[in-house]
Amino acid sequence: MQRMEQGNLSGHLSWDRLKGLAIYGIPLPLFALFSLLAIVAMYLNLLPSGMIGALLIMIVLGEWFGWIGDHTPVIRSFLGGGAIVAIFASAVMVYGGWMPEETVTSITQFMKSGGFLDFYIAALITGSILGMDSRLLVKAGARYAFPLLAAVLGSIVLACVVAFFIGFDVKEAALVVAMPIMGGGMGAGAVPMSQIYSELMGRSPEYYLSILVPALALGNVFAIIFGGLLDRIGKRFPNWTGNGQLMKGMEYQEAEKIRLDMTLMGGGLLAALSFFVLGQVLGQWVPIHPYALMILAVAAAKIFRLIPATLEEGASQWYRFVAKNWTFALLVGIGVAYTDLEAVLQAINVEYVLIVFSVVLGAVAGSALIGRWVGFYPIESAITAGLCMANMGGTGDVAVLSASRRMELMPFAQISSRLGGALILLLASLIIPLLA
Repeated sequence: MQRMEQGNLSGHLSWDRLKGLAIYGIPLPLFALFSLLAIVAMYLNLLPSGMIGALLIMIVLGEWFGWIGDHTPVIRSFLGGGAIVAIFASAVMVYGGWMPEETVTSITQFMKSGGFLDFYIAALITGSILGMDSRLLVKAGARYAFPLLAAVLGSIVLACVVAFFIGFDVKEAALVVAMPIMGGGMGAGAVPMSQIYSELMGRSPEYYLSILVPALALGNVFAIIFGGLLDRIGKRFPNWTGNGQLMKGMEYQEAEKIRLDMTLMGGGLLAALSFFVLGQVLGQWVPIHPYALMILAVAAAKIFRLIPATLEEGASQWYRFVAKNWTFALLVGIGVAYTDLEAVLQAINVEYVLIVFSVVLGAVAGSALIGRWVGFYPIESAITAGLCMANMGGTGDVAVLSASRRMELMPFAQISSRLGGALILLLASLIIPLLA
């Protein structure tokens, strides 16, 4: 009788411990029930089309993958944790045919034509810029070009040096590997770069795109991994990092000190959407990427105090809500809609991997060294001016910043992806005639 009571007591303790666990702020057993419902509906092709079905399965898979990555020792410590698992586990599901085609289509449409990625980035850019000190924003922005240029130079030089020593074609290392990796992603980088290569070197854009895409994909993988490593290095050497702040004094209000206001958050949502649309409108007349124009517009509003402090606070609160609740869901969308696992696998041979690794390492080293010289924390400088030049544009920015646990750096990440990508296209048009 006593042994039975002890067994029952042990069972109650185990159940209480299980009930104490939570994912997404929901007790684990209840979250598991919601997950089972979503997954069964997915495999029966009964998920609603559009936002409801796509966001539901993205949240469910993202939170599980994120939890696994954040609780697996080696992945958590060295490979970016939940971010890399959310991206590549979902990409594996697509590659292996384990995700129904209807779900793949629904998520892809929600991410692309549905604009979920733009919605997410708009919130982060608006909220994080409006949450900065305006004087320090000006001070940091004026210096940012230096680590950006150092990242480009470091990546090309190191790639060429490594190529020379391992017998890889040096010209190919610079043109076909380093420059597309540093070129701002697919739409703003590889696609227009293939057009430039075609015009200057003679073969079809499709031919060059088939060469550029594996470099871009593998470089994105290394950028995410380096993001996790830099976070780890920052914990080991605390003087090297501002823990999410690019330079001294750019502190944000601590999350636990914020009193959330639903009305203010509604205003923040409106501000994020409005600034995004403003960037699109300005892009019709100004030959700069709309994201870059949005950043400039938000920065101008902050610097010249064009909007009230209450709206700035609302935008900051909305940004925190979006980053806290939808990051893993977005990473699943990136894995499904933007990650070509086949291209990554095709690119894997020792020489090619070494060149790609050297590109990302060179970007990190150059941006960290020069960033420190101009007054930035080297870890944050390496993440923004280095890794966010070497990833796949906006999707890569989210993945890298999530892996490094520094989502508040999104404005500077977007400067790297958009303006830095334009810089690479300009360099490509100047350098290729000299090397081709």
